[in-house]
Amino acid sequence: MYKLNGKTLRIGRAFTHAEVQYPSNWLQLSTEAERTAIGIIWEADPVRADDRYYWDGDVNNPKALDDVNAVDEDNNPIYVQEYDATANNGEGGMVDTDEQLVTRGLKYNMKQQVKQTAGSLLAQTDWYVTRNSEKSTAIPADVTTKRDAIRTECDRLETAIAGVDSVEALIEVMNSQNWGE
Repeated sequence: MYKLNGKTLRIGRAFTHAEVQYPSNWLQLSTEAERTAIGIIWEADPVRADDRYYWDGDVNNPKALDDVNAVDEDNNPIYVQEYDATANNGEGGMVDTDEQLVTRGLKYNMKQQVKQTAGSLLAQTDWYVTRNSEKSTAIPADVTTKRDAIRTECDRLETAIAGVDSVEALIEVMNSQNWGE
């Protein structure tokens, strides 16, 4: 983005500097030397942090790694609710259970993602297993090897995810996925 005296200049908008009115197309038509001559600088847009790991793309606001028990604004526990037909004088309604509501952390969510990926990859060759079970037709060695590699990678990732102690370490683990495709 272009900046002049700390103020962002928008492309396609006129602006005034030192009592000179510049037209809306000036930034597009001017040379770098012309822009520099009046003090305009180019500043790269800030890089947004990955929303999978950070709230609002802010690297200073990471999501929780571990599960967190849900609480209300007064720090009271929030419980899972279920429908009870006898509640509300027999008209039915929602009532709290003894189970506290949990907000899942990144570790849980990433393990679930890894399991889903492994399951999707295994599903592609599940028919070999079914055919083997129904007809005793051998599963090709390369398919068995591939299925074993998927399970091994899933186990490796789940173990690595469980061992991380920071969002940055979790990102490294998730970026290290190697499903052998």
